[in-house]
Amino acid sequence: MSIALNWAAFEWIAAVITAISVYLAAREHIWNWPTAIVSVAMYAIVYLHSGFYSDAGLQVVYFVLSIYGWYEWLHGGAGHTQLRVSKASRRTWLWCAVVGIAFWWLDASVARRFNGVAFPYIDAATTTVSLVAQWMMTRKILENWVLWIAVNLVYVPMLLVKHLVPTAILYTVLLLLAVKGLVDWYKSYQTLPELSAAVPA
Repeated sequence: MSIALNWAAFEWIAAVITAISVYLAAREHIWNWPTAIVSVAMYAIVYLHSGFYSDAGLQVVYFVLSIYGWYEWLHGGAGHTQLRVSKASRRTWLWCAVVGIAFWWLDASVARRFNGVAFPYIDAATTTVSLVAQWMMTRKILENWVLWIAVNLVYVPMLLVKHLVPTAILYTVLLLLAVKGLVDWYKSYQTLPELSAAVPA
């Protein structure tokens, strides 16, 4: 009983820290990155415990991307200045689609060979889209929020099936925060027309 309660508490803490991180990201606050580093480390443990191996591995990538995003938001703009919100170019979308499809197929093919893997193809798909969305966030590309909205709509019922109630609640909150992020970042994009050209691939 005590172990179950400890796992529940651990998941709740990870969920709260993640929600704070995404809220800060929606506000374009630089502290979203250090909080993200803490949350992804905790969720790597949560997902391993629950059989979501693709998502557990994704947390490692998130960890690296969080460090990269932290630097880019501070120095990734013109002349190593603060990075501004932009939109994805067609070339960026094409590159993301090609790499994403290849990664999804590889991830699903490997994951389904392991015992205890939950929903290997769906899990691989959400992993792939999440990875693309996270990379877009590191570059402050507006459309990252559109991808997060789509992913969260899939994650919520999948997590409920696995009885990860705190995390399912978290992803419901993240869905709402993704909508807020899309609205807020679009306003930011509109206020900086000279800096809002599409990001080159």
